[in-house]
Amino acid sequence: MEPVILIIFVIGYLLIAFEHPVKINKTASALITGALCWGLFSAGFPSVAFKNSEHFTAFAAGHSSGDSMDIFHAFLNQELSHSLSQISGILFFLLGAMTIVELIDAHHGFRFITDHIKTLNIRKLLWIVSWVTFFLSAVLDNLTTAIVMVSLTRKLVQDEKQRMMFAGMIIIAANAGGAWSPIGDVTTTMLWINGNISSLEIVKGLLLPSIVCLMVPLLYLTMKMKGNLEPRITIGQDGVDMEYVKGGKIMLFVGVGALVFVPVFKTITHLPPYMGILLGLGVLWVISELINPDLDEFSKKRYSVASALSRVDVPSVLFFMGILLAVSALESMRTLHHFAEYLNDTLGDNRIIITLIGVVSSIVDNVPLVAACMGMYSLDLYPMDHMIWEYLAYCAGTGGSLLVIGSAAGVAVMGMERLDFIWYVKNISFLALIGYMAGAMIFLVAG
Repeated sequence: MEPVILIIFVIGYLLIAFEHPVKINKTASALITGALCWGLFSAGFPSVAFKNSEHFTAFAAGHSSGDSMDIFHAFLNQELSHSLSQISGILFFLLGAMTIVELIDAHHGFRFITDHIKTLNIRKLLWIVSWVTFFLSAVLDNLTTAIVMVSLTRKLVQDEKQRMMFAGMIIIAANAGGAWSPIGDVTTTMLWINGNISSLEIVKGLLLPSIVCLMVPLLYLTMKMKGNLEPRITIGQDGVDMEYVKGGKIMLFVGVGALVFVPVFKTITHLPPYMGILLGLGVLWVISELINPDLDEFSKKRYSVASALSRVDVPSVLFFMGILLAVSALESMRTLHHFAEYLNDTLGDNRIIITLIGVVSSIVDNVPLVAACMGMYSLDLYPMDHMIWEYLAYCAGTGGSLLVIGSAAGVAVMGMERLDFIWYVKNISFLALIGYMAGAMIFLVAG
């Protein structure tokens, strides 16, 4: 059954990649692929290799009663529940972050920032946006930063084609900025929590390679782009220039503060990040109800959480869910683990393997790939802050930029800006590749 599931996964991936030619929404393809992968996995009796794996035998040893199929389905339900708990945590985080951004936007809070960016020079603005994204993603995380920066770019860049190029660079900058911070990317956080890396050493080891990873494509694109942007016009629904909505600055600072507070909340409570984002959303919700007491009920609706939720791109959230479900099925089947072992037996050199893992992470989710590597390499053999762990954090974090669906930031931006998979391959993938390879060379030479 495993070959059939792999074929379904590949077909689903191709349907997502060629969404526009086949005229099937990528969200529908992702959901069908995820459900079919798990359905076929459940319908097919496990292979001999799977039944003999440590992953399954450890479970079966504690569930000796019942026939093999009952034990297998009990194992499958446990795996699906575990995967769904992880996926739902990511989805709730994404939904909360997007709602916070929409609330700030509804109160025109981002105008406090955009009004201070006066330049219409497209090159200068590209550098400002890219470096703000880079450093902000280290403080927040690459997913939240991508959402915030795309929302800001919408206010700054009117031309759709130009804004798509900015969106591509935001993905590269967010992933590069998240790689060198223990709280900037989920894979780096995984390694940090597991004791593979320490905070100070990961910053020292990856800051320069990550800067190079952004700098190289940024310089290349700077030479290609020229001219000025269209003048920005902020016109309200009544046709006149919009004034600041009362409380706009408060909503901006509290909203960004809520996002920044998420890693602090996680460190203090050891609870998942989505709990912190839900707390922040709740606080912002209360403030949004209190800052405009003089407005009537009809006027308040524009600035309410209900209105913000109606503008959140739910299909992109469901798309993310479908992709993660499909990948989690491959993870539970141990397909990704076996692939990592195959690379180890075939190539031998860990530097080559991890470089390839970074490339593969642009196709499948980097979380299970990093988890497989953490299982392959022992901390006894490779202690904390060993080169292999730092290089893994860099490659898994930045390699996802090679394709638009290769990272959480990419998936979010894809949904927000309607980025086409093929367009991204033609216009952004090469930029991401040269940055990825340049940063990798810097790390290997410096290390």
